[in-house]
Amino acid sequence: HPAVLAAAVVAKPDEKWGETPCAFVELKPGAEVSEDAIREFCRTHLAGFKCPRTVIFGEVPKTSTGKIQKFKLRDVAKTM
Repeated sequence: HPAVLAAAVVAKPDEKWGETPCAFVELKPGAEVSEDAIREFCRTHLAGFKCPRTVIFGEVPKTSTGKIQKFKLRDVAKTM
């Protein structure tokens, strides 16, 4: 999506499906976009089962070398 600076998707535990995709999205400075707009963008570019059911906006945690710290995102997704 043009408003997205960085994004990562991790598995979120789900009672019915076992796991569902959970997207963490960091927007470009000054950009605004809704959760529905992100989902719609994903629906047009990805297979249905790959589209995130949950979208969380905020800063995506990175290491000092710029790699996304997915283990931190998994911890957040588990508590939701």
